[in-house]
Amino acid sequence: MPVQTFRPRRHLFTMTVVAVAVAIVVIGLVDRRTQANQLQEHAARQGLATVSLVSPSTVTHTTLQLPGRIEAWSRAPIYARVSGYLTHWSVDIGGSVKAGQVLAEIETPDLDQQLLQAKAELVTARSEANQAASTARRWQLLAQSQAVSQQEVEERTSDLASKRSVVNALQANVERAQVLQRYKRIVAPFDGIVTARNTDIGSLINVGMTPGSELFVVSDVQRLRVYVNVPQRQLAFIRPGGQARILVPERPGKIYGATVESLSQAVDIGSGSMRVQLSVDNAEGELLPGAFTSVRFESSGIADGVGLPPSALIIGKNGVQVATVDLAGIVQLKPVVIARDHGTVIELADGLAKDQQVIANPPDGLASGDHVRIATDAKG
Repeated sequence: MPVQTFRPRRHLFTMTVVAVAVAIVVIGLVDRRTQANQLQEHAARQGLATVSLVSPSTVTHTTLQLPGRIEAWSRAPIYARVSGYLTHWSVDIGGSVKAGQVLAEIETPDLDQQLLQAKAELVTARSEANQAASTARRWQLLAQSQAVSQQEVEERTSDLASKRSVVNALQANVERAQVLQRYKRIVAPFDGIVTARNTDIGSLINVGMTPGSELFVVSDVQRLRVYVNVPQRQLAFIRPGGQARILVPERPGKIYGATVESLSQAVDIGSGSMRVQLSVDNAEGELLPGAFTSVRFESSGIADGVGLPPSALIIGKNGVQVATVDLAGIVQLKPVVIARDHGTVIELADGLAKDQQVIANPPDGLASGDHVRIATDAKG
């Protein structure tokens, strides 16, 4: 009877030991699996690039300031049309003139003699033409009585036509000399001021159109032109009819209003800029043609732009791009267009919305579809 009681107890003890051993093995396997999963997740997290984000900023257009040059609205270098000697001049530099006002007079002895000679030759040619006309009429009368041949009549008629052609040519010479004599008086072509006088009494005047040989320069300064070269990236800010402000160093603090008249519609290949013409009223005569000026273009009507720091741009074989990130940490590369470089901020013309999150310093080799880890302490 005691032997029978001992056997069930030993069997129970064995089962308990086996159960404990199995439990220990199961717990060990589960723990190792959990640790393996944790290590795998940690390794995956360590493989993701950690990036900081930046939000696109708003670029407010204020003014665009560029150097320019002032020119007269109309500028006429006046050259001599006839040769001779200057007898006198009536208006000095800075003097105001009206259209047609005499500036100087030239004595032209050679031209005067040419006119007298042309008139004398014309008188002789007219006399010969009259004689040829009388001869032609007589021979035509003789031809009616058949006293002369028809060929002889035609010869006299042809001689008359030749003499009349000579008269016409000499008449043209006389008229040409008379027209040239009008240029003995140098006159102003329009209302303005004399900005240059390069001659004096007794000076020998020669006919010429070479630079530096002009006798006077008359400029219309009631209205002025302003020329400025605008870089290609900033041409979008300039429109005909737009307003600008003119500042000159000799009048500090004073601003003159100007209007954009036209653009050359061509970019200079050397400077990468386009020439823009403005007009400015100068009724008070305070602005001087030929002077340098500073031109400030107004930005009214131009929408604010989107800006990013230069470090956020990716420049490569695909052009200029930025790396945006969504809430799941997935990267998307977007092409953008640079409108203007403000130094610390690059203004973009197209390709990016203001509500998108952009990687501040994209790592090398980043591509669309990549996963990244966002540094929460650097976001925004």
